[in-house]
Amino acid sequence: MKTIYFAGGCFWGVEKYFSLVKGVESTKVGYANGKLDNPSYEDLKKGLDTASETVKIDYDESVVSLEKLLELYLRTVDPYSINKQGEDEGLQYRTGVYYLDSSDELIIRDYLSSHLDSNFKIEILPLAKFFLAEEYHQDYLNKNPNGYCHINMAKLKKEEMK
Repeated sequence: MKTIYFAGGCFWGVEKYFSLVKGVESTKVGYANGKLDNPSYEDLKKGLDTASETVKIDYDESVVSLEKLLELYLRTVDPYSINKQGEDEGLQYRTGVYYLDSSDELIIRDYLSSHLDSNFKIEILPLAKFFLAEEYHQDYLNKNPNGYCHINMAKLKKEEMK
């Protein structure tokens, strides 16, 4: 089992999208690489913390590769946008790929560099800290099927789904 963290704007849609992917064992939404310990959603909304809304993705690398997850990630974000995805705007909505395993950094950099031009704005950083978001944010779109989501779930192909 491996873990990668994706920030792609509002974490509700990112979590829902990746929860449907074959080989993804679990997803959790939270706040990554901010300055506060255990920030709240309100801290981010008020600009009191610098964390990004991020999804922790635990995956079985014998079923889905990191490269495949990055391919799927690029279908969900505008990699050239700064602090904005869909209708959500602000520092917490920036894009980022955060890793635990230092060997993943080269894979991430190589993949993004070979699929995007050099002006992409996706952060590539080691995960410094991650705190789970409030319970009502976990699996939000499953609990609230009509909730806002900037991600088109139809971009996930049938053969990529569980």
